[in-house]
Amino acid sequence: MKSSSFLTINSESISVEQAVKYLQQSGKLGQFIGDILRQYVIEQEIQTRDEIEVNPALTEQAIIDFRLQNKLTDPKGFQEWLKKNGTDYTTFHDSVAFGFKLEKLKSLITEPKLQEYFIERKIFLDRLVISRIIVDNRELAEELHTQIEEGGSFEQLAREYSLTDDRIVNGMMGPVSRGSMPDILRASVDIAKPGELVGPIELDGKYGLFRLEEILPASLEDTQLQQALKNELFEKWLAEKIQTLTVKLQVN
Repeated sequence: MKSSSFLTINSESISVEQAVKYLQQSGKLGQFIGDILRQYVIEQEIQTRDEIEVNPALTEQAIIDFRLQNKLTDPKGFQEWLKKNGTDYTTFHDSVAFGFKLEKLKSLITEPKLQEYFIERKIFLDRLVISRIIVDNRELAEELHTQIEEGGSFEQLAREYSLTDDRIVNGMMGPVSRGSMPDILRASVDIAKPGELVGPIELDGKYGLFRLEEILPASLEDTQLQQALKNELFEKWLAEKIQTLTVKLQVN
C-alpha cells in the first residue's frame, strides 16, 4: 500500500513514515506523541462536559481585541497576517474558542482542589526578603558576625566583604521563594525573626551570614500565584489521564 504524504518540501513528498523517522533521529518523537496525547485528552474531556460552552460573542470580541492590539484592523492586512502564520480565519477562530474552553476546563478540574493544594504547598510558596554577606572562610564570617552583634553595620560590611554581586545593594537579595532555599538555610531562617542574624552557614564551599528582613506570606488572592497553582494541578491531572491510555504507534 502506498504511504500517505505528510507534507511536501520543494515539491518532494514526505511520507508519514519518513516524518516519524526524522522525529526519532532528532530525539523529538516522544515529545511529538506527548503533545498529541495531551490534545487528545483535553478535547475528549471538553466533549464530555456540557458545562463547557463558550459564547460566540466572547470569541468574536477576543478576535476584535487581538486585531486592535496588533494593528490588524485592515481586512487585507489581517488576511496577510493569517497567511504568514500558516493559518486561516476559521482555524484562528477555532483556536481562540478552544482557548476559552481550555480555561473553563482547567477551572472545573482544579478549583475543587485548589484550596487544599495551596495549603499543602504554602510552606514552600511563602517568600522571604533576605540580606546576605558571603565570604570564603569561616573565620572571617565569624568575625563579621561578632562585629554586627556588637553594633557594626551589616550594610557596610556587606559592601566591603561580600563576594556576591548584591553587595552593591548592601547584600539585599530581595524576595526569595522559601521552597527554593537550601535546606540548611531554610531550617535556620524558619526559626528566625525579622531583623535577626543567622549564620555562619556553609553553602557550596562559602560561608554566609543572613539577615531576615521580612516575611511575605503566600496568598490565594495573588492572581498570578493562583493561576500558577491551577496550571500545576491541571498538568498533574493531565499526566494521570495520559498514564491510563493504551497507545500504539502504527506506521507502515
